[in-house]
Amino acid sequence: MQRIAVGTGPLTEADVVAVARHGTGVELAPDAVDAIAASRAVVEALADDVEPHYGISTGFGALATKHIPAELRAQLQRSLIRSHAAGSGAEVEREVVRAMMLLRLSTLATGRTGVRPQTAAALAALLDAGITPVVREYGSLGCSGDLAPLAHVALALLGEGEVRDADGAARPAAEAMAAAGIAPVELAEKEGLALINGTDGMLGQLLLACTDLELLLRTVDITAAMSVEAMLGTARVFAADLQSLRPQPGQAIAAANLRALLAGSPIVASHEGPDCVYVQDAYSMRCAPQVAGAARDTLGHARRVAHFELASAIDNPVVTPDGRVESNGNFHGAPLAYVLDFLAIPVADVASMSERRTDRMLDVARSRGLPPFLADDPGVDSGHMIAQYTQAALVSELKRLAVPASVDSIPSSAMQEDHVSMGWSAARKLRRGVDALGRVLAIELLTAARALDLRAPLEPGPATGAVRAALREHVAGPGTDRYLAPEIEVAVELVRSGAALAAANSALAIPLL
Repeated sequence: MQRIAVGTGPLTEADVVAVARHGTGVELAPDAVDAIAASRAVVEALADDVEPHYGISTGFGALATKHIPAELRAQLQRSLIRSHAAGSGAEVEREVVRAMMLLRLSTLATGRTGVRPQTAAALAALLDAGITPVVREYGSLGCSGDLAPLAHVALALLGEGEVRDADGAARPAAEAMAAAGIAPVELAEKEGLALINGTDGMLGQLLLACTDLELLLRTVDITAAMSVEAMLGTARVFAADLQSLRPQPGQAIAAANLRALLAGSPIVASHEGPDCVYVQDAYSMRCAPQVAGAARDTLGHARRVAHFELASAIDNPVVTPDGRVESNGNFHGAPLAYVLDFLAIPVADVASMSERRTDRMLDVARSRGLPPFLADDPGVDSGHMIAQYTQAALVSELKRLAVPASVDSIPSSAMQEDHVSMGWSAARKLRRGVDALGRVLAIELLTAARALDLRAPLEPGPATGAVRAALREHVAGPGTDRYLAPEIEVAVELVRSGAALAAANSALAIPLL
């Protein structure tokens, strides 16, 4: 099995996606084991100190003033995990939990948390064996770490709670660990806190969303190009010299993609002459690179924030390189919460523009000669009328999901934790938003492909034609009304899997950026 060595340097987005989504295994790098052992020696030296040390010889949160005698400290750590594993709601997706586990292991591997090497090794073993703790959706406030979600992970390390094994079957943690040859962990001083005091849930979801959005933002250039052709739009507005008058980097990329996708299109060529009566296209076509480009630039900003977080050691307290154990506030999720909320805005707006292009193709008053709703026999048939309703419902939901979570804060822990980020909530709604955007683009692709068929004998360009052909391998062309939901799901899979992008790239000398 391919494995990623954790502790050789900061993880990358690709590393996290490989482990979380594709099941790549992990192992602790030898240098990481040494660093973990060194910081553990610091913690053990403080365990008998008469001076209180947070998380080592004291309680937690608002109970940090209570001294815990040595004979109760193992119970303190167990109690911390059991009490904090208080999540509720739907089960969190396997890829999110695996991302959390990997990112927590990455922080442990920095040697700044004070855990024992065997505890970090046990977490690595769970990941490597494909054992995924069951984590519930509600419970994190995005401050003091993603406490409840990470506590459910830590609970599994104790051999308690429920997990899913490598085959996805729900099993008691102790049973699954025994089958994999992994011994439960008996936590020592500081270890419970180190396992739960991180931003790993927020960061993992951000990284997964960034990967998915990169694919969708390339795909939206494809669906926009198909719609421009279907609507007898012009490609002249995407010219490089016009775009360079406003040197936004994302806009330049989106415009270059549109030029490549529309190059050699007989449909576009058919109305490029001076006799064309269509002087200007609607904003949803003409401004496609400005909107998709701004979304790309927002994604770039989010990735920069994620890059810094991947290089971080998030815990409280931390063991510093010079041997101090210090409390800090690095667990606060604000940097991640802000960009998670920020990304939800372009997700909603890109979807909104896609829906407007779809609606234009269906409206006989604006579609430049296409039949009403692209129906075979309008009146008897409804064509794609209700597919646009589905888009509209998704876009309306996306607008609600774009309302920021990070501006909210509900104090907790008897006002000790009096300001929280709500970053986990921002991450959860962004995941729903990314899913919805993919569905909106799929409906535009399905509709534009039908409209292109109805422009026959004119043909689309090579790249957009290749995307239509990929769809036609599974979905028939225009005809009388059919059961539409399965055809939408085929288009959704073409978008999500990257098959639509691959089809377009197969006809291009240079792949879309």
